[in-house]
Amino acid sequence: MKKLSARRRHPLAAVVVLLFALAVTGGLYAAFAPAGNAQADETAQSLAIEEGKKLYAVGCASCHGTGGQGSSDGPSLVGVGAAAVDFQVSTGRMPAQQPGAQVPKKPVIYTQAETDQLAAYIASLGAGPSTPTEKQYDPAGADIARGGELFRNNCAQCHNFTGEGGALTNGKYAPNLEDVSPKHIYEAMLTGPQNMPSFPDSTMPEKQKKDIIAYLQNVNGEKATSPGGLKLGGLGPVSEGLFGWIFGLGTLIAVAVWVAAHTAKAKKS
Repeated sequence: MKKLSARRRHPLAAVVVLLFALAVTGGLYAAFAPAGNAQADETAQSLAIEEGKKLYAVGCASCHGTGGQGSSDGPSLVGVGAAAVDFQVSTGRMPAQQPGAQVPKKPVIYTQAETDQLAAYIASLGAGPSTPTEKQYDPAGADIARGGELFRNNCAQCHNFTGEGGALTNGKYAPNLEDVSPKHIYEAMLTGPQNMPSFPDSTMPEKQKKDIIAYLQNVNGEKATSPGGLKLGGLGPVSEGLFGWIFGLGTLIAVAVWVAAHTAKAKKS
């Protein structure tokens, strides 16, 4: 009986064994799980690049070169980044129907998944701005007044004071920003498509980009009003006064001439 009782395990032995098992299991998970996840992410990225390369060969290589190096019909895409691809393809500007002074916005050809694959392939050719997340371009809580000031100082020269667009030189133009999504406005500022200068985060921080987006949504939203009547591109009372002088005064002069002519005829008769 004494021998049997001596062989009995300590009451805490089971607890120690359990804790050891958990420690071993946790260590194994920590050692292998992250590596497995990283490998899965790397495999998915590789597949996206491969699919993007196929799409590129069919829809883009004829202008931008087989390796994105560019040609006489299209610029190099090395280093433009995923954000530039997402903007150009998601707005239908690319693939372009034909070369010209400016590529217009048109119906989208590729799905978002295909666009992401194209962006992954182009990003693999050289480092560039990545596609922004919703957190980056969401204007909630932004400073609208500050955004208006930034827009007038940096953008209004081409896009007009309220983003309604305007003509440039040699057949180029600044497009209307009224129906442009916050994501595409952010990407345009980040990458500088076509004739537009780029505003990277080192030049214009993320918060300032959000302020500009908030301003454009405020002046072009459904609740926006024009208390002056005709907004004439948002130029304000100066343009409305000029409109009144040219057409209003011109009409008065025409009426005066007509009255004078008919009065002279009446006197002769």
